[in-house]
Amino acid sequence: MDTVRQESSERIGLNGWQSLPSLPSLPEVFRSIPVPKSATFWRRLLAFVGPGYLVAVGYMDPGNWATDIGGGAAYAYRLLSVVLISSLMAVFLQALSAKLGIATGRDLAQACRDIYKKPVAIFLWISAEIAIVACDIAEVIGAAIALNLLFHIPLAAGVILTGLDVLLLLALQHKGFRWIEGLVITLIATIMAVFCIELFYAHPSFHAMLAGFVPGSDIVRNAGMLYIALGILGATVMPHNLYLHSSIVQTRDFGESWEDKKEAVRMAQTDSFVALMLALFVNAAILILAAATFYRTGHHDITGIQDAYRMLTPLLGVSLATPLFAIGLLASGQNSTLTGTLAGQIILEGFLHIRIAPWLRRLISRGLAIVPAATAVILYGAHGIDQLMLFSQVVLSMQLPLAVIPLIQITGDRRRMGPLVNSRLVQITGVLLAVLIVVLNAWLIITSLHGGH
Repeated sequence: MDTVRQESSERIGLNGWQSLPSLPSLPEVFRSIPVPKSATFWRRLLAFVGPGYLVAVGYMDPGNWATDIGGGAAYAYRLLSVVLISSLMAVFLQALSAKLGIATGRDLAQACRDIYKKPVAIFLWISAEIAIVACDIAEVIGAAIALNLLFHIPLAAGVILTGLDVLLLLALQHKGFRWIEGLVITLIATIMAVFCIELFYAHPSFHAMLAGFVPGSDIVRNAGMLYIALGILGATVMPHNLYLHSSIVQTRDFGESWEDKKEAVRMAQTDSFVALMLALFVNAAILILAAATFYRTGHHDITGIQDAYRMLTPLLGVSLATPLFAIGLLASGQNSTLTGTLAGQIILEGFLHIRIAPWLRRLISRGLAIVPAATAVILYGAHGIDQLMLFSQVVLSMQLPLAVIPLIQITGDRRRMGPLVNSRLVQITGVLLAVLIVVLNAWLIITSLHGGH
């Protein structure tokens, strides 16, 4: 395996790189899934299906649920355009992330370690670790709420129980990467089925839905709407997903020639595009459900997941509405925690070249998330959980530019990317997008610190 990686790196050359990577990203599954060279297009595409869905779960985690519910309850369908724009931004950035991994043989963490001076690389590593913990907090809270709603487990106990998910991940890793992908896709299908059923009973306005996907100037003029819109934007594109995607595309055993890599990029980007469109459906469905259920009945102040759960059955008149909602939430939290574990491993190994057992890495990051979540529950109850989840999204917003800017810089460098370097149009788009993300997230932080809406 190391020989294959070294030969690949030598073909790329050391121009722009300080050294060859000592180990491939996620070495236990590196190039573990064969790609048939002489098969039909659809067979080859099927071999690449999977990584995009692991990435997509980060765009439908419990943190997104909270912002989508608040947006739909307060402003009906008008923020659907923000969900759409956020998803298109995600498609663009994840496409660059996949291309980076395939073209260079490095994940984003390894690439950052290799091109930046040590203090900068350490700063980026700390930032990425903070993002992992912030994302973990939202997942812990979401899973704990789901356990409370389904089985009446106290929130504090539910927070502690979420640490046991490491056992599931360990079992799946021993069976192979396809098992992890299979579970993730199954959970995504569960979430989608839940919201298809919920929307069927909610009877949303089709005309108002379509109008909501068209951006309006009222989003900027209305301070409260702008605050939630910025929250949706900030919570949608997760920084750890950029590290994750650049690594897991390398689980495919594609060829070493530039033509093979170009095809691998096309296949990987197709996979992520389809998966992220499903994530767009889920996020839009959550907002639409909130609009059709809460906004329509005058319940404009529904902002928390628990409030939404309690109100669904009385408003929809269907007894299955609330348990289905909780099942979808549990699937979302468990899905996100699986991919968060992998991202944490990639970030630690890529930046520091330190390998520790996945179960230990999981316990460390989950422990860092459980402590503040349990403290908020014990001291402040459900209200504390809602505030902590919002704070975790703000923290993620702060970290996002520190992953996006290196990604755009590296993929725009011909010395490192070779023939797969960004075109001028893609690079300009990427720079403008990075500036937009920095401005929007800075504004989100400022409004949050000043009380938001």
